[in-house]
Amino acid sequence: MRRLPPLSALRAFEAAARHGSFKEAASELAVTPTAISHQIRTLEEHTGVALFDRQVRKVVLTEAGKALYPVLRDGFNTFELALQRLARPQVPQRVTISTTSAFMAYWLAPRVARFRALHPGIDLELHASDRAVALDGAGADLAIRYGRGEYPGMVAEPLFSDRFAPLASPDLGAASIADLHRLPLIDFRWEYQHPSNPTWERWFAAAGLAADAVRAQLRFSDEAHAIGAVLAGQGVALLSLDLLAAELADGRLVQPFGPAIPGHTYHLVRSAGHAPAPHVEAALAWLRNQAAVPAGLPG
Repeated sequence: MRRLPPLSALRAFEAAARHGSFKEAASELAVTPTAISHQIRTLEEHTGVALFDRQVRKVVLTEAGKALYPVLRDGFNTFELALQRLARPQVPQRVTISTTSAFMAYWLAPRVARFRALHPGIDLELHASDRAVALDGAGADLAIRYGRGEYPGMVAEPLFSDRFAPLASPDLGAASIADLHRLPLIDFRWEYQHPSNPTWERWFAAAGLAADAVRAQLRFSDEAHAIGAVLAGQGVALLSLDLLAAELADGRLVQPFGPAIPGHTYHLVRSAGHAPAPHVEAALAWLRNQAAVPAGLPG
């Protein structure tokens, strides 16, 4: 049970300390200066120390008063803010994040409940597209883009780089490179063509195989659809080990053999034209935190 003095005594002390005057504190609280003096005397009796040095035309805080004043000031400010929030309806802030379809489905979407738990007053709008959208607040506030970090006019910071290797459903029983000759090979089209894209051709070279050693029998225009086909057991695809860390950890996918080749880097991108608003900065900080969590572990 709290042993506190009367709230009226605390209010009288805080007002008198702020104004440096019993008279002005009385005017603010609509009481007489005598009432203020009486309330402060009550507080001094409760604490056992003098809180004011009473001079002819003013009152001055003692050392004990100086120690107590900021505590009460900050406390009353906190009460006021809390009551103001209750008195007016809260308009949720919104952050729009754009990223690729595969990153959305297999990295970002499974984690958004964690963001909501931390920031219930911020709404997320998630935009999935392999094409870049404008980062002007109308298209999106933030983007997670995959590539080499060449984003003119933008602020881009790396989140993480990934690696690609052949992945398959464990039901296929793939165990060695030789199994590529009996299993359907799945491929997908990169939105932006670049020699360093992690393709089957690059993987064949890293594995010491001829580029035409195995031919893809199923090709998708979208990475996320290729991943879905692999999860359904329709074949083997060259996919991101980091993007699919959870599926590898729980056994829905396996990496039956290597090697793994480097991919590109996921970048957190925003407009360079202005500083991010507080709710956007909260989303930025959360994304950085999630990227720092080891692959396959909850963040």
